[in-house]
Amino acid sequence: MIYEHYNCGLDKYSYMIDISVMTEIEERIEAMPPAVAEFVLQWGELGKQWGVSRSVAQIHALLYLSDTPLTAEVIAVRLAMARSNVSTSLRELLDWKLIRRVPLMGDRREHFAAEQDIWVMVTRIAAGRKAREIDPAEAALKQCSAMADGDTTISEGARARLDAMLAFVTTMASWHDQMLHVPTPVLMALIKMGTGVTKLAGLTGKRKE
Repeated sequence: MIYEHYNCGLDKYSYMIDISVMTEIEERIEAMPPAVAEFVLQWGELGKQWGVSRSVAQIHALLYLSDTPLTAEVIAVRLAMARSNVSTSLRELLDWKLIRRVPLMGDRREHFAAEQDIWVMVTRIAAGRKAREIDPAEAALKQCSAMADGDTTISEGARARLDAMLAFVTTMASWHDQMLHVPTPVLMALIKMGTGVTKLAGLTGKRKE
């Protein structure tokens, strides 16, 4: 009975500490500027279209525009999210290497910061999507192509279309890997060339009928 009474008191004490900590957090959190709040909302909606959960995208947006690292508790309060949802989303963002843990002197809590370099962020997103989408597709197509070799039941047309799709996916995967090794200044220069590339290829003003 003494143990039960002590344990009950301990749980109540821990609960009161949690409330106190959250209250302190809420008091020192300022309202997000309208532009930041709008960006977080819009990034969350775009995330759904890209196959990413709204919470993951919103947390990434919040950390990207934050001038200082944030704890999971602060993120939960600012975005009105469940703490468990925040933790799960942070783990996913860490897997994508879009955020990192930031240790702060004198604070045992984990703080998180987003990658600020837009090119690094984009290349990591592209690499993650390739690993999850393009690489499995290429592996599946290679398997299907191998199965089609010597199969007299498959038509020439079907085989040709299968080979064409495999060639396209393989080419795109190779192009992606090559672009990852192009220095950012060079890649930016190529993008800024814009129509200059089509002019060099003699394609300006021509439309495919």
